[in-house]
Amino acid sequence: MLVLRKFWRSNFLIKLRSWEYWPFGVVYAPVFVYWAWLSFKARSFFFFSASNPSIENGGMLGESKAKIFELIPNELKPITLFFSKNSPFNKVREKIVTASLTYPLIAKPDIGERGWLVEKINNDGELRTYVKETPVNFLIQEFLNEPIEMGVFYYRYPNKAQGEVTSIVIKEMLSITGDGENTLGQLAYDSDRAKLQLPQLHEKYRQEWQSILDRGETRELVSIGNHCLGTKFLNGNHLINESLSETFDKISKSIEGFYYGRYDIRVQSIENLYLGKIKIMELNGSGAEPAHIYDPEFSFFRGVGVLLRHWSILYKVSVQNHKKGIPYLSWKEGRREYAKVLALNKLK
Repeated sequence: MLVLRKFWRSNFLIKLRSWEYWPFGVVYAPVFVYWAWLSFKARSFFFFSASNPSIENGGMLGESKAKIFELIPNELKPITLFFSKNSPFNKVREKIVTASLTYPLIAKPDIGERGWLVEKINNDGELRTYVKETPVNFLIQEFLNEPIEMGVFYYRYPNKAQGEVTSIVIKEMLSITGDGENTLGQLAYDSDRAKLQLPQLHEKYRQEWQSILDRGETRELVSIGNHCLGTKFLNGNHLINESLSETFDKISKSIEGFYYGRYDIRVQSIENLYLGKIKIMELNGSGAEPAHIYDPEFSFFRGVGVLLRHWSILYKVSVQNHKKGIPYLSWKEGRREYAKVLALNKLK
């Protein structure tokens, strides 16, 4: 029985049982076929580049987070500082102090995705290491204390006055709960979601690995709300209503040239969500996903159906903008931008 349990809880079978962990190419195979058809209809492989005119490549290929943040009203975003790679630590620290930022902080690459190089920075030592080792331009961001983290997907057709919220994902950070008997390390091993992150967790909690958590004591293991880092994505679409769409219409219209994508936000309460009292951690354009599909209760085929629907919307948004004079990337330009993404991926 022990051998069978060990086999059943192997990382391979944990991932195989849950399609949220399947390789990108497998999940997106039907989408690639549909993208080819939409590209044929649009007469451009890069039709999506017209979706959000104010965002580089519409938000699909190598867009700068710093440039997107420049579009967002100050009251909706955390303090965010841009730094070039190889910036001297003293200059970084000086700029942080001048901005009245204090630890903890969030550090992230200016161009990147899926949690790559996103870290919570707690002190000067961690900041010094991040500045020294990060191979790309990066951002230092105010750490937000609002308790609810979620992603809100929104679109508006350029020829329509009103848009729509189509997806809400609520993020449940990777955590474990003590039983008064097992060590932190054993509890992490016994959790399927934490087990997939075991090497990183062991390194991070090396000094506490053998400590025993009290019964009922909850320990948040990862503070970054990214699926690739163990965060559980929960379907929050029950929160969508006309009032919410109106709120995000108002927010989106304050961001020039934005029609399609996902807001990654922190908010104090659901009431504040409806009032638009939010903080935008990131705004993702045409490359964004309706991330509620990664809820463990969501089936693969249902998830693919949602993705295809959103690509249909993306196509219509892009074509309408194109008719208004927004150009698509040319084949040469698209290949050049894709080459930049491939070069960045080699750093991961």
